[in-house]
Amino acid sequence: MHAPSSSTPSTKGTAYQAREPDADGIIHWSEVENRTWQTLMERQLTLIEGRVCQQYLDGLERLGLPSDRIPQLGDVDRVLQQATGWQTAQVPALIPFDTFFQLLANRRFPVATFIRTPEELDYLKEPDIFHEIFGHCPMLTNEAFAEFTATYGRIGLAAEPKDRVYLARLYWMTVEFGLVDTPQGRRIYGGGIISSPKETLHALSDTPAHAPFDALDALRTPYRIDILQPLYYVLDSLDRLQELSRRDLMALVEEAKALGLFEPRFPPKPNSTTKPKPTPGENGETGETGPIAHDGADNDRRSEHA
Repeated sequence: MHAPSSSTPSTKGTAYQAREPDADGIIHWSEVENRTWQTLMERQLTLIEGRVCQQYLDGLERLGLPSDRIPQLGDVDRVLQQATGWQTAQVPALIPFDTFFQLLANRRFPVATFIRTPEELDYLKEPDIFHEIFGHCPMLTNEAFAEFTATYGRIGLAAEPKDRVYLARLYWMTVEFGLVDTPQGRRIYGGGIISSPKETLHALSDTPAHAPFDALDALRTPYRIDILQPLYYVLDSLDRLQELSRRDLMALVEEAKALGLFEPRFPPKPNSTTKPKPTPGENGETGETGPIAHDGADNDRRSEHA
């Protein structure tokens, strides 16, 4: 989630305009847009080999995403609905927090119907359709992941703005940038990593820190969306997400607030002279980086969710 957009809420502006479907629900993408999708698909399919979890690969196979054109949301919906009761929801490039949480609570995953331009192939501030469909939708065919995401939406919808910034950190450290240990080794399941070339290579390298996933720690961890992540939390199993869905997350938020945030593992932004302050800002965004980022694209600002 990055701030406001498809899978990320926010109120900042964007130069991108979402495409509208015709009377039959079909979006007519241009040749350039389809070629951009093809370039992104070919690049990421090569990079994720041996790096993503089997549940993601199973979902990707189930979705059967075309490699030469942007898929129609209706085709994605048919698979998600049958698998876990989820569907996509076409949204503008940016949506408010309430809309974001309400959609997730109703098992509707927001997808902004635009794709980055060739000039922004490697870095995009807003999450586009490639990030949302390729990065996230395969995991939504997994019941544990799907249930956690819906539960997160219900809790976020009922939460106060000052508490949503804590929930945003939990989402960031799981849905966007989560890792999981498997019998085959450590693997990626977070969509912000999977849709980003740089983050895909960085996440499993020796450069960042890896820590066992702890929900309270995740709630207390500041993040920035415009850098490669310095820390990733690692689940011992994706089933932990389903267990997390049954916990009292708001009680954990209160505990996190009482304990305070960890020291940031990243430097201040270049235009800042002080450390990022993890205090809530307007519309629930944080001084760290904003609720939930999306794919950047390759800086990874959110890492790139490119």
